[in-house]
Amino acid sequence: MASSPATGPADEGTGLYVDRAHAGRVLASALTGLAGARPLPLVVGLSRGGVAVAAEVGRGLGLPFDVVPARKLGIPGHEEVAFGAIASCDGKRCADLDRPLIRRLLAAGFTSASLERVREREISELERQEALFLGGRRQGAEGRTVIVCDDGVATGDTARAAIAAVRAAGASAVVLAVPVGPPSVVEDLGEIADHVVCPRQPLAFLSVGGAYEGFPQCSDDEVRRLLANRERADS
Repeated sequence: MASSPATGPADEGTGLYVDRAHAGRVLASALTGLAGARPLPLVVGLSRGGVAVAAEVGRGLGLPFDVVPARKLGIPGHEEVAFGAIASCDGKRCADLDRPLIRRLLAAGFTSASLERVREREISELERQEALFLGGRRQGAEGRTVIVCDDGVATGDTARAAIAAVRAAGASAVVLAVPVGPPSVVEDLGEIADHVVCPRQPLAFLSVGGAYEGFPQCSDDEVRRLLANRERADS
């Protein structure tokens, strides 16, 4: 699949998604051209919030979906700001690190040891999610177009790590599908994904949650419920 520009021109992002399921349905409508591809594409959602989006994309397109465990690497004391992210698919773990930011953090007095502790803690959480959500099951990305979903992108760190993991797992092409993101980040992600679908790209982007009427934190139990429903549908 040849690389192509992101779907969804930059605009003011008028209107809100009701919730993650609504966002997934909007994405599914934009991805209908992939429904008949062979071999059958795979939809994956980044844990945790991306799984609810992926479930609706998979349902709308009649495609299988699964989870890609992913974690941000938050700056110590400022965890809402990430210096990178990690993700895994089919046993392949990949990291995306913001090396210029890491250099600035070290120059500002953060130690390599403090950043390494963050990395080790998040790897442990990633392993926990792998065990809880996958239980040894592999997603099956090799040789397939993989549609990577999240509930939105802000810096793109987690999406980059997920794309790298899916490619390392042998995907033939990677489509990134996100409901909202800043235009510059969406453009950057288009350089590493084969195609990006992002319907809403507000010029005055403030946060992912700001694109939703309701944006509660997604729990482990909700992810497990969505995956259990997937397994029942496949049986």
